[in-house]
Amino acid sequence: MTDLRKTVERFWAAAEARDWDAFAGTLAEDVVYALPQTRERITGRERYVQFNREYPGDWHLRVERIVAEPGQVVTWLHFTVGLEEMYGISFFTGTDRITSITDFWPEPYEPPAGRDHLTERY
Repeated sequence: MTDLRKTVERFWAAAEARDWDAFAGTLAEDVVYALPQTRERITGRERYVQFNREYPGDWHLRVERIVAEPGQVVTWLHFTVGLEEMYGISFFTGTDRITSITDFWPEPYEPPAGRDHLTERY
């Protein structure tokens, strides 16, 4: 198991527990957080912790899967805010502390017509 994987596991556990000191301890001081879908970026540990602390609603997360190699980790999350559920994918880089995070939060949609003869819905 890589050091970064352990750090990311602590990161998500601290986020779910709202333990902002432990959460901050997983991050490099100059961490960069990116949301490509909204074209937003947050630079710096203090601002990123505040962003998470202030995120609206009674949100909760569950890690579905982690894939790790030295210096890189990907997580697949199940995230809820009230009755809304979604899945997200997060890419992490770093060593013993997280230096960058890129989040993708895809919205569910109905598949286009014409391919139902090839697919199975679940």
